[in-house]
Parts: sequence; structure tokens; C-alpha cells
Amino acid sequence: MNKDKIIIQMVWGILLVLAGIGVFIRIPQVMPQIEKMGSFSSMMVFVYFCFYLLGILLIGGGAKKLYDNYHKFQNNDQNSN
Repeated sequence: MNKDKIIIQMVWGILLVLAGIGVFIRIPQVMPQIEKMGSFSSMMVFVYFCFYLLGILLIGGGAKKLYDNYHKFQNNDQNSN
């Protein structure tokens, strides 16, 4: 993979991690509004679970992408020297 694609993938990984962190930051602000909706009030545990799972998956996927592409970037630099 060339260097530009690796950098783009690393930026994408950073954005995924930031989106996951944003989900965790936003959950306490949004959940009271969701609780006010009558249709979701009975299954709030499931809604909490889904939001936290989404955040974990975003952070995990971004971290994996960063880890993999960082090593490709390092190997690419060593091969070019």
C-alpha cells in the first residue's frame, strides 16, 4: 500500500476513535430526552446498551485501523531507507 493510502486510513481511524468518544460524551446528554419519549421508556436498558456498544465498536475499530496502518507505515518507511 502506498504512503498516501496509509495516511488516509490512519486519518479514518482517528475519526472513528473520535466518533466513539463523542458517543460516550453525548450519551448522558441525550438519554434524558430519550427517556421522555413514551415508546422508549420501557426499554431504556437496551437503549443504553446499544449506545455504549456503538461507542465501543467505533473506538475499537478505529484503534485497530490505527494499529494496523501504523505498522504498515513504519514498515514502509524502513523499506524506503
